[in-house]
Amino acid sequence: MNFRYCIQVLFATWNVNSLNARLPRVTEWLEMCEPDVVCLQETKMADDAFPALGFKELGYEAVHKGEGRWNGVAILSRVGLEKPVFDFSPELDTQARIVGAKCGGVDVFSVYVPNGRALDDDHYQFKLRWFAELRQYLDSNCDPSSDLIIAGDWNVAPEDGDVWDIGAFEGFTHVSEPERKAVQSIKDWGLMDTLRARFPRQEGLFSYYDYQAGRFHKRQGMRIDYVLSTHSLAERAKVDLVDRNARKGTKPSDHAPVLTYFED
Repeated sequence: MNFRYCIQVLFATWNVNSLNARLPRVTEWLEMCEPDVVCLQETKMADDAFPALGFKELGYEAVHKGEGRWNGVAILSRVGLEKPVFDFSPELDTQARIVGAKCGGVDVFSVYVPNGRALDDDHYQFKLRWFAELRQYLDSNCDPSSDLIIAGDWNVAPEDGDVWDIGAFEGFTHVSEPERKAVQSIKDWGLMDTLRARFPRQEGLFSYYDYQAGRFHKRQGMRIDYVLSTHSLAERAKVDLVDRNARKGTKPSDHAPVLTYFED
C-alpha cells in the first residue's frame, strides 16, 4: 500500500511516557482508533524489550530505537515500513531521540527533542545544538519537494497561545526565543505545522499536561507535540485534533495523542 496515493490515511504521534507502564492503554487506543501510521516517543525501552510481535498482531510493522530507561522512539505502520534510519549525526545520535522509515512511500521521522531543563543548564545548549543538527540533516539528506513527515514531542511551544498562561513560563524553557527560532528553522526548511495551518489562532489545543496541581482538569497545558509535513502532504490534511480522552483515566501518559487525517 502506498501512503502517498491512499485516499485516506490517519497519522498520529504520541509520547507514551513509558511503554512498559502504558502498553495496555496504547494497545486499546490502537484497536479503537486504528491509525495507519503512529510515531511514539519516550518508550523508555531497550530494543530487545520492544513488543514488536504484539504490534504485529495488531497489523503494524514497527521500528524502534531505544536505550533502556530513558528516551526511546518508534514508528508503527499499517501501510508498509521499509528503509529504517537509525544513524543521523553524532549530536542527534547521542541519545535515542530520532528514528526514521519510509511508510507507504512517505519518509517519516519520529522525534523526541531534548527537554532543555533550564535556560542556564548545559542541556539547554544541547537542545539547541540538536535542533541545528536536525536542520543540517534535512539540508543534506532530504528534499522539501518530497513527501515527508516529522512528528513527535518537540518540547517547544511555538507560540504564546500554545501554553495556558505565557506569564507562568517567563524565564523557563519551552517558550524561549532561541527554542522557538530553532523550531521555525525546521519549518523554514519546507515543513508546515498541520494543526496550526488549520487553526492558526485557536488556543487551548494542548497536548501535554503536567501531572502536578491538577493541570489536566484545569486545562492548564502546553502544545508541544505536533505533526510537521512537507507542503505536498499538508495540502491533503483534512482533520487535525488532540485526543484529550486518551489523557484521562487510570495511569495516563502526561501527553495526549495528536492526529492528522490525510485525504485526497
